[in-house]
Amino acid sequence: MGRGNILPHGRRRVLALTAAVVTLIAAVLGGVVVWQHSYDMETRRITIAHGGHTLRAVLTTPEGGRGRHPLVVMVHGDGPVDATREDGYQPLWEAYARAGYATLSWDKPGVNGAPGNWLEQSMDDRADEVAAAIGWARSRPEIDARHIGLWGASQAGWVMPKVAERTEVAFVIAVAPAINWLRQGRFHLLAELKDRGAPAAEAEKEIARSDRVRALLRRGATHREYLAAMGGADGMTEDRWGFIGRNHTADAMDALPALRGVPVLLALGGHDRHVDSADTEAGYRERLEAGGGLTVRHYPDADHTMVDDSLARSEFRLTVTAVLAPRAVFADRFLRDQETFLRNLPRPA
Repeated sequence: MGRGNILPHGRRRVLALTAAVVTLIAAVLGGVVVWQHSYDMETRRITIAHGGHTLRAVLTTPEGGRGRHPLVVMVHGDGPVDATREDGYQPLWEAYARAGYATLSWDKPGVNGAPGNWLEQSMDDRADEVAAAIGWARSRPEIDARHIGLWGASQAGWVMPKVAERTEVAFVIAVAPAINWLRQGRFHLLAELKDRGAPAAEAEKEIARSDRVRALLRRGATHREYLAAMGGADGMTEDRWGFIGRNHTADAMDALPALRGVPVLLALGGHDRHVDSADTEAGYRERLEAGGGLTVRHYPDADHTMVDDSLARSEFRLTVTAVLAPRAVFADRFLRDQETFLRNLPRPA
């Protein structure tokens, strides 16, 4: 008797059918992923010369669009961010393209092979970099030089008003921007302690530790002095300590008047544990509301990155959503509100 096929005929059919179904589901899911990650815009890599080095950038334009396009210049938040924010910017760029806008974004220095080190930058350095990119864009035939504005998140709140002091900007989209560096840091610490239900003794210890760090920053302590004072237990690198030392006095209030009269869309999340949304809104209203250009949008379910907070708290759900439906990662109305804001902006004749 042959022994090459010992499964009953009926079971072989079931296994074959199961394999076919699994293959079909995999093909469908693969098609969904490809479709969901196909965006209605044209994208190309470009380089911009600035300060003796090169910005490695991505320029997007509306699909099939001809002529000159208004431009959104992306200003990153904190951290080693590449031009696409690991493709997280793509849904935003598509929304802007639907409104007829191009976008410009670049790798931070030292990220993705770009020259330099972003940790060596001050907020003024970052503003100079953005102003240089705007100068480059104004010379491009596909860009409407009279209608270039900024999109920025978090740390960009200290950069964008400085850019407006250096060059004209047509609009600003400010996503969870901070006002004061030290107040933001304290808010973040307290929010984290509350979020994890830290006991009172642990909270007091963490706050005291934060106060010691603040005292070291005020007196300009070196990284070695910082490590000695903190017992060497903290993992902050010398580059990071230098970055904080250069920027810990940042406060947006002095430069915000440069945006007075400029259309500003301020987006704030109801579950932001990094930036105090109430403090930010108060500062923006104090400095900009009289100019008539400020629009404030609240997203009660959003975290600091404008992702639905319940989604952000589950790494599995967030990953699956990012793969299968990347546009659905953001809080309800977030993309639509920005597209509407851009569509409704006045354009030079």
